[in-house]
Order: sequence, then structure tokens, then C-alpha cells
Amino acid sequence: MNAVEGKREFLIQQALEAREYSYAPYSGFCVGAALLGKSGTVYTGCNIENAAYGPSNCAERTAFFKAVSVGEREFEAIAIAGGPGAEEPDDFCPPCGVCRQVMMEFCDPEEFLIILVKSAVQTMDYKLADLLPMGFGPGNLGRQDQIKEGGEL
Repeated sequence: MNAVEGKREFLIQQALEAREYSYAPYSGFCVGAALLGKSGTVYTGCNIENAAYGPSNCAERTAFFKAVSVGEREFEAIAIAGGPGAEEPDDFCPPCGVCRQVMMEFCDPEEFLIILVKSAVQTMDYKLADLLPMGFGPGNLGRQDQIKEGGEL
């Protein structure tokens, strides 16, 4: 059993629960994410809106930024659940383009698993490469080693 399969159900549950912390007074669209680091640690995030809209942050990026801020730089998978209000999502919620680009910064697109969550039993799996074909990342700049080492050049 690989690391993701061992934590899959936990990731899904954590993503659904993270929606409860969403701050979405303008859209009413609540998103939760649970990110699995290669260390085995799970980082959760929720979307955080702002009246000026631009400073808003998605759940996926919140989880990534929490992880990176404590030194995690390599990731296995993310589960994402989102929908209107507090009720169970009625559809799948794929990551936005900006979140996909952040994933590309830290993840192997051929290996990183994205689990879209509609309910605890309704999910869809994708690799990052499926959702961001021909993505631009650190490898394009010859900098992939710096990501693992903490970003120093």
C-alpha cells in the first residue's frame, strides 16, 4: 500500500471538515483541502475571501502555504471539496488555474494525485499533469533542486 492509499480516507474526511472553517461571506462557496506531505503530515486549508476580492485565497493554496511555511517542500496528494454553503457539495470542485500553478511549483505532475471530493464515497482522481498539461515549473528554469533544499539559489 502506498502512502496515499494509506491516508486516502483521512484526506477526504479532512477536506470535507476543512470546509467548515471557510470564510466566504461574498460568494457563499465553501472549499476545504487536505494536503499530504511526503513526510506523512496532512495540512488542511479553507478558502478565505476578502471584500476587495483580489486578496482572497483558495483552500488549496492555504494548505500549501501552511505546509511550506513550516518547511515541507514535497507532496503526495491533495483532496479538495467545495460547494455552496455548509451543505454537502453537489458537484466536484477542481482547483483553479492559480492553484494548479502552485501545485506545479512543488509537485511532480506525473505523480501528484488530486482527489476531487463530492462526498465521502464520491470522488474523482486526477494526476496534476491531467489538469495542467504542459505545465511550466521549476524544471523549466533548471531550479527543481532548490525547491527541495528550501529555495536558496
